[in-house]
Amino acid sequence: MKFSTPAEVMQHALALAQRGRGSVEPNPMVGAVIVDRELRRVSEGYHARFGGPHAEAMAIAAADEIPHGSSIYVTLEPCAHHGKTPPCAEAIVRAGIRHVVIGSRDPARHGTVSGVNVLRSAGITVETGLLAIPCKLLIRPFRKLKRTGLPYIHAKWAMTLDGRIATRTGSSQWISNEQSREYVHQLRGVVDAVVVGKGTAEADNPQLTARPPGPRNATRIVFDTRATLRHDSKLFQAVDDYPVLVVCGENASVENISRLEAAGAEVFRSPVDEEGRPDVVPVLEHLGQREMTNLLIEGGAGLLGSMLDRNAIDEVHVFIAPKLVGGRHALPSIGGTGIAEMPNAIPLEQLRTDRFGDDLFVSGLVGNKTYDE
Repeated sequence: MKFSTPAEVMQHALALAQRGRGSVEPNPMVGAVIVDRELRRVSEGYHARFGGPHAEAMAIAAADEIPHGSSIYVTLEPCAHHGKTPPCAEAIVRAGIRHVVIGSRDPARHGTVSGVNVLRSAGITVETGLLAIPCKLLIRPFRKLKRTGLPYIHAKWAMTLDGRIATRTGSSQWISNEQSREYVHQLRGVVDAVVVGKGTAEADNPQLTARPPGPRNATRIVFDTRATLRHDSKLFQAVDDYPVLVVCGENASVENISRLEAAGAEVFRSPVDEEGRPDVVPVLEHLGQREMTNLLIEGGAGLLGSMLDRNAIDEVHVFIAPKLVGGRHALPSIGGTGIAEMPNAIPLEQLRTDRFGDDLFVSGLVGNKTYDE
């Protein structure tokens, strides 16, 4: 393969990196391509699994020979610290590569040593910032975790065309079609946890598992203020393979907590907010300490509202069915306090639209969140 431009090489590295989604977390997805002076591909690699070789090491190992004057294009700055694997910057130096092109600098802080410094100290020419925006977007969850200590929040809901997630009686199955639900299973298979409120857990009695399984077995998290979740729900049928974490308030009874723990759940007691519900901030801090990188919030409206009010949501995945239910008391997609003035409405960026049968799918990133600082 011969590339036409340096940007095309980096674009190929980005595509390679995507193959690690769901398998490398809490590490970032990274792709690397080695090319000769004429931009002919010498070898390539990507970070395939957590604890395994990094993209640069894979690309170097895959090369039978690295021609003089070759360059390596990598979506993320090569590491210079010893972790589960040796430093990639040193591997590049040993390989004799004299030119490195980097898409995004590493947002993680590893002391005073950086990959760029190690490479330049060895006399290697380093360029940074090629396709910087897509390279940063690729590792947005990793960037947030490293810069804030908090997981990246995906908010997902299915709603009717008039913006309802349930009728006035609470009926919600099914709003979206089977094709949309298949896509949701794909989302579940690449995140660390799937999160719902107790109301959703009771109304839908979901398993919250990915079918077929994806690369990750997501923890099922239920916000349940008084720890009264039924221990015979479907959530507990696969608790050995798909852990259950119940988030309750500080005043939940010891008896209720013990009953859930006996059923196989882990229970986290959280300080409560002004409405007496578990405060999402200490919960997210706790999950960040556990290095959970991606959380998928599947509802209901109260939990999604709490997340939005706390400015915790990073990305949305919305399925819009061509249906109308009406009714003042039908449930909206997002509850909570909400925005008071329309000019302050939260913008979405990097919008994507698609169709799943008759359903319209819209996804986007919550604006003004770069996690660069």
